[in-house]
Amino acid sequence: MTADSAPHWSRPAAGREPAAAALLSWLGDPRAPGLAVVTGAEGSGKSRLLAWLIGHGTRPGTVGERRIHGFVPLPGQSATTATWMLGQQLSIAARSPGDLLAALAADGRRTVIALPDLHGAEQPASLVELALDMAQLEHVRVLVEVRAGTEWEQALTAGLCARMDLDEPQWTDETRRASWEAAHPDVRAGLAERDPEPEEPFDLDDPVSVCAADPWSVTTAYERSEESHGGLRAAWLRSGASLTREQPAAERALVLLAALGDAGDPRLPALLDSAAQDASWTVVWHRVRGDVTPPWPGPARSLTAGTGPLAGQLVVTDHQGTVRVLDAENAGSTGRLPLPVPGARATAEHGDGTVSVLDEHGVLHTQSAAESAKPKGITALLDDGPSAREQLLTAVQQYTRRRQEAVTALTAVGDGVVLGDEAGTVHVVTVGAEPRTATVHRGRVTAVAATALPVSAEGDTVVLLYTGGADGTVRAWAPHTDPMPEPVAARDCAVTAVAVGTADAGLVLAIAWADGLVEHRALDDDRLCTFHPGSQAHALAFTAEGDLVVGTDEALVRMRVCPRTPR
Repeated sequence: MTADSAPHWSRPAAGREPAAAALLSWLGDPRAPGLAVVTGAEGSGKSRLLAWLIGHGTRPGTVGERRIHGFVPLPGQSATTATWMLGQQLSIAARSPGDLLAALAADGRRTVIALPDLHGAEQPASLVELALDMAQLEHVRVLVEVRAGTEWEQALTAGLCARMDLDEPQWTDETRRASWEAAHPDVRAGLAERDPEPEEPFDLDDPVSVCAADPWSVTTAYERSEESHGGLRAAWLRSGASLTREQPAAERALVLLAALGDAGDPRLPALLDSAAQDASWTVVWHRVRGDVTPPWPGPARSLTAGTGPLAGQLVVTDHQGTVRVLDAENAGSTGRLPLPVPGARATAEHGDGTVSVLDEHGVLHTQSAAESAKPKGITALLDDGPSAREQLLTAVQQYTRRRQEAVTALTAVGDGVVLGDEAGTVHVVTVGAEPRTATVHRGRVTAVAATALPVSAEGDTVVLLYTGGADGTVRAWAPHTDPMPEPVAARDCAVTAVAVGTADAGLVLAIAWADGLVEHRALDDDRLCTFHPGSQAHALAFTAEGDLVVGTDEALVRMRVCPRTPR
């Protein structure tokens, strides 16, 4: 939609045209301060003015310089709940204000955030701090409404800002105000006070009760409480960015179960499992931060399911580059690679007990995680050269050294290694053949997954690749042909992980997105199942049984899609 066909803006109420013009000027002036504060006495019309701006600024087709990207009515909200609301609106997986600030800083697109009624917030001081921190980012504009004469107004206006006090006469056209009041005799300039809707009572110790209640009220109650409530409080606040989404109580119970630690009331898992019977997933097992039996393996930054000597196991790499091997049946530890790989980005296992880890500089580090079968007797004497796996890794190292673009993604399939780079190109490297390449993304490849599909009774296979990118697309490519022209999936946020495997439903694809969404797609019949763990999923893997393992900074969860999941 062009500027000429953009939606029409109505006049603001009560003669506030001068104030409205000033706000629009602030939005459009690149030299204006990043923070604007609208203040005034109670009943001065602050909320009505912001409601006018937000109502028009959030409509589809609004021109960029007048666009409002996120807003949170602050009465009753804390910095945490405001962060969750903004995260949902901005497609950001943010569990804390720090997460939100980091995500905003990393995304250079213009972002305008409105925060009405700060004086009515649950934690005004922390919200003042959040607003000031966001406004320090060059590409972020923050508009805050706060009552005049409060300490929160003083804190917000102590530094550089655009301040508007609606009690001052220059912000009102008195002629238009008189005309508007004559036409609306029953409406005051300020928004009329309304009695809050009565809330259904809930029990913070009862998982069924909290999953059925208003999630924002439950969050506020847990934040105010100093009790553990059998572990429910920690689990709720850990996954609240997901729990506060609109969803059935059964799906909320599933999320809460996946976030529940093992130090709480032992009766809770069974209660939550029963409450989640109608959910689209079943939690097979979960390990969260702080668990001791078996211990939580740490933040999962990359993940792969083992084959060959590592069959039935998971290879998990954490934020410090430590590579652990876990039993896929219960997440119990079965080993660890001796040398960590700082800045690890991706992990691949080669089917012979060896594991390669890609670091942030695009360098591969290979170590043995399990003993592979070695030739014996005369075979060992005759075959004393490098193994097939060693030849492959040598070919990969030589190939990557010739490339100018840094490698950003890695997986292994059959007798090959698949690489993605910062230029959006995918490379399939095998021994004795020229690498096959295709540019499939605009910008960095963030994830690659591969499977070998059988195509004949004699055991012939075809490699099928799925790749995710920072451009927000997932694409499919079989290296013996051209990539598919249309993406398999596309959204307005980056892909963080992909996994492909086979299950009873046939070929299945899992996608993790930067806003915290995890998708499970049955490719043969278009069934789609989604899961929001409450924080960004960095790693995905399918087990041999077809279950999906999801890794975040807070949890590692093995899940099974219920067969009744609708299309």
